[in-house]
Amino acid sequence: MRILFAFLTLLALTACKYDESISGYTDADAIWTLVELDDKPFTARATITFPSKGKVTGQAPCNTYASTQTVPLPWFKLGPIMSTKMACADLATEQQFFAALSEMTLAETLADTMILTSEDGREMVFITAP
Repeated sequence: MRILFAFLTLLALTACKYDESISGYTDADAIWTLVELDDKPFTARATITFPSKGKVTGQAPCNTYASTQTVPLPWFKLGPIMSTKMACADLATEQQFFAALSEMTLAETLADTMILTSEDGREMVFITAP
C-alpha cells in the first residue's frame, strides 16, 4: 500500500510539472517580431507569441495564426498551423514565413532576442520590446 501511495504521489507531482515550453522562459505577454529570415532582413510584419503553456499565436504578413509547441526547450516544433484565410498582396511572403516557421527545430532566447533555427541551417531572428 505504501508503494502505491508513493507512486500516486509521484504521479501527481509530475502532473504539476514546470512549463518547459517557450512561455515558461519568457514573458507570456511578449510579442516577438520577425526581423531576419535566413540572414536577410524581413520587411513584412510577422509576429509570434507564447501566451500560455504550449500555445503559439501570431500575426503572419496577411493572417493571424495559432499552433502548439510540441517539444520542450531548447527544441522547437510546432503542431499544425491554423490560420485565417484572408487574401492579400503579400501572400507569397506569408507562405515563405509559414514554410520557414514549420521547419524550425531549435529555439534560443536571450533578453529581447529569440533565434529559431532548423537542422539545415535556416534561421529566423525575432526581437521583442523590453
